[in-house]
Amino acid sequence: MKKVFIILVAVVVIGYLIFSASYFRDSSRDNVCERFEVIIKDSSRTRFVEAQDVVNLVKRYDLYPVGKTFGQINTLAIRDTILTNRLVESAEVYTTAGGSIVASIRQREPVLRIISDVKGSFYVDKDRRIMPLSSNFAVYVPIATGVIDEEFAQNDLYDFAMFLRDNPDWDAWIEQIVVQKNKDVELIPRAGDFRIVVGSLDDYPAKLAKFVLFVEEGLNVVGWNRYSEINLKYENQVVGTRK
Repeated sequence: MKKVFIILVAVVVIGYLIFSASYFRDSSRDNVCERFEVIIKDSSRTRFVEAQDVVNLVKRYDLYPVGKTFGQINTLAIRDTILTNRLVESAEVYTTAGGSIVASIRQREPVLRIISDVKGSFYVDKDRRIMPLSSNFAVYVPIATGVIDEEFAQNDLYDFAMFLRDNPDWDAWIEQIVVQKNKDVELIPRAGDFRIVVGSLDDYPAKLAKFVLFVEEGLNVVGWNRYSEINLKYENQVVGTRK
């Protein structure tokens, strides 16, 4: 008998919870949204996307929720619209108990900026994807210029940019990456009036190690202004071109 009573109580409680959830859900559909809040999670370090940009985008597609009942608001449509901004990495749109709709957004993270003679200017993000520049904000990342297509940018140059990211001393020292028509790469350093010819980006750690040795045993002895070009292309040697 006791067991049957416990089962009956459990059924009643579950039924009440289902009824309550359904009732409050249905009643909340008639409530009016009072606020649309946009949260840019990583805005402290990157400001590609501004909250007003998101508001304007949502309004453009007649999805702005303020003044509408929650039954009229499609949070999935708002999210999908926000994701059409190619500077947005992810978006989550949800309701709050206080009568608001919140859009929580994370921006894409660039690791390399390209100024291409053939493809124009763009970023490559941390996932190797092409992303556009922003009129709101410019981020400090390695810059590559010259004859660069998207495939080279997303592969060879991306790998080199990640190497620089993992080696802050090199990252701070290299001002610009220049790509020639044959895909040979030259580096323009921040210190010294010369170019470093790397050639292909195959085995670049070993080539840069050769340059470090050349600096220690050569440039620090004869001076940094003696050469106009330092060539690392050739195996087991460094060739310096005098000014």
